[in-house]
Amino acid sequence: MAVREIRLYGDPVLSSKCELVNDFSLKTKALIEDLIDTTKEPGRAGVAAPQIGVSLRAFSYNVNGEVGYLINPENLVLEGEPALIEEGCLSVPGLWHKTLRYPKATLSGYQLDGTLITVSGEGLLAQALQHEYDHLDGKLYLDRLSKEERKEAMKLLRQTDWFLT
Repeated sequence: MAVREIRLYGDPVLSSKCELVNDFSLKTKALIEDLIDTTKEPGRAGVAAPQIGVSLRAFSYNVNGEVGYLINPENLVLEGEPALIEEGCLSVPGLWHKTLRYPKATLSGYQLDGTLITVSGEGLLAQALQHEYDHLDGKLYLDRLSKEERKEAMKLLRQTDWFLT
């Protein structure tokens, strides 16, 4: 369908908890197609619906050639010892910070035909699942930073050419 514009830090849709998708109609199909098209752009591992201005619980991912999506994801299971991993976000362009993430993640969610699937991954896929799931609860990776790291991130954020423009 279309590559959609990414909403940037400060947009209220990014800090709001998303609503459940209750209608698996053509409108939802169009949303999923837009999410996938937007995620397929180079350098993108995932895009959540609020990042394109839609406050619904859905996201797409594109990791190592595996492209997929989840609607109303639930039952996030995290495994292993969490580690600090360099992380960025399309909604906070140009900033990368060490974020505590688990090495393995499993998440269940629905497909457009109503079937429930489970996606499990390690490494970048695990990170993407955690990152996109956070977006659906109104959280950005900046919210997961240590106090010191967050202070530095906010300082750098205020120096970007896109913040509050």
